[in-house]
Amino acid sequence: MDQSTLTQTSVTKPWLKHYDFWVPASLTYPRRPVDHLLDMATMQYPDNTATIFFGVKLTYREISRQVNTMAAALQSLGIAKGDRIALMLPNCPQFVIAYFALLRIGAIVANVNPLYTPREIGLILNETGARGIFALDQAVTPLQKAREASQLPKLEMIFAAGIQDYLPEPARAPYVANLQKNGATTMDGLPQVAGLHKWSDLMAAGEGKTPQRATINPEEDVAVLQFTGGTTGTPKGAMLTHFNIMANTLQTYMWGNHVLREGQDTILTIIPLFHVYGMTVALNTGVMYGATLLLVPRFDPTEVLTLIQNYKPTYFPGAPTIYIALLNHPALKDTDISSLRLMNSGSAPLPRGVQERFQVYCSGIFSEGYGLSEASPTTHSNPIFGLQKVGSVGVPFPDTDAKIVDVESGEELGIGEIGELILSGPQVMKGYFNRPEETASTLRTRKDGKVWLHTGDIARMDTDGFFEIVDRKKDMIIVSGFNVYPREVEEVLYTHPAIQECAVIGEADSYSGETVKAFVVLKAGQQATDQEIIAFCRERLAGYKTPTSIIFRDTLPKTAVGKILRVELRKQS
Repeated sequence: MDQSTLTQTSVTKPWLKHYDFWVPASLTYPRRPVDHLLDMATMQYPDNTATIFFGVKLTYREISRQVNTMAAALQSLGIAKGDRIALMLPNCPQFVIAYFALLRIGAIVANVNPLYTPREIGLILNETGARGIFALDQAVTPLQKAREASQLPKLEMIFAAGIQDYLPEPARAPYVANLQKNGATTMDGLPQVAGLHKWSDLMAAGEGKTPQRATINPEEDVAVLQFTGGTTGTPKGAMLTHFNIMANTLQTYMWGNHVLREGQDTILTIIPLFHVYGMTVALNTGVMYGATLLLVPRFDPTEVLTLIQNYKPTYFPGAPTIYIALLNHPALKDTDISSLRLMNSGSAPLPRGVQERFQVYCSGIFSEGYGLSEASPTTHSNPIFGLQKVGSVGVPFPDTDAKIVDVESGEELGIGEIGELILSGPQVMKGYFNRPEETASTLRTRKDGKVWLHTGDIARMDTDGFFEIVDRKKDMIIVSGFNVYPREVEEVLYTHPAIQECAVIGEADSYSGETVKAFVVLKAGQQATDQEIIAFCRERLAGYKTPTSIIFRDTLPKTAVGKILRVELRKQS
């Protein structure tokens, strides 16, 4: 690269000069299926511990064997390339095994949050036409009830996994007893329904068999449908190809190089693997490093501090709410967390001061970043050893271009000007599943001939090429790192018999980042309490989507054509 090219690049991509010394401006991306990550790790580190789950350790050799076993069992049931299979599991060995097994045979993983209500699960399963779903044993009965009510017409198979299958023997019996005490279905008491397959039965059926690997075109074939909402409140599946995911995994890998160590690190895996952040930053990148995944199925600060003390993890990808909860836990001051070398924060803005407070207890480095489901997800991060700017999401990854454009005209804006953030790079999705109009609206070709992802986020870029997210064009609310779309909550509220009008906004919260706040106008002659409405929502929405406060109003502010003005409600809050 000659001097004139270098000068031009520094003008168009000022962030490059702030890259850590080991991060190249451009990379060569593997044209391989995602499951190749596991092949490489098993070849290089066969006897390294791949996962730790309640003290039970599985090596890469054993994980790879079980992936092949599961893949063969699924093929024997007729699961083939292109079939959509939902993966609704917490962080556990079954998630890792099912994920790579499905990708190995060319099936498409549709990630589903286990906290979703049956209504929300049904939206995703029906949107994808999923033939099957991996779920915990206690989810079988509600899934079957939905099938019997013809709410899941295309769901043929339920693959029931029991956490107890991978628990150590001393913990297994108490776990099952606790499930029974709380009235949950256990593997020994599953209903006899069509298409139900226990995890243990699947593993027995595939034992000793070799699966037929699918022929994959990485740049065209979809690996994962990662669901996100929109202004309509209905779920959209971002089609992430094998190439998209491999590219973002390599970008993330290179960003952490020289800090994380091949075959030596342990990742504190609290961030959910069904979330695109956890899937790429913890699972895929962890496997590329040959790291150990310390799997945490649910976040409990006391348990997490004990895990850090006992297993000495070195890398901690998390969300602000997790860090805040640990900082506020009384046991932190008596816990040795000095093993943590790198802590990555994503999913929501990291409050100022959290990093400084955390570094009282360890000398590890924080790196805050930005991403979205449509980009596999990571597009920006603060450098690890270089310049960091608190409050910014950092600079774009290698081969990732970013611009700020006018929301209305689409014209590129200058340094410091506020507009919509648009992105281009190898990690950007293929499009939305079965949503051509929304794909065309989100992925647009500009004059430079490149396809740009319109994020809907309002941002600005400074002279160093660091980006700051200012607001959200889409009215999206982020609660503990999870996206909440006001329209979806409003649709549930509108089904309440006493509610005439409603509007939902996010309200700042020191712990979860934001909480859901609803403004409600009751029908004439109707009565309802705030607690009654909250309980109504809780039955129909995941907990983090449920409003925490209800404000009763006689009227709601509207435009001349009757559209409710959320911006005015925010001003009044």
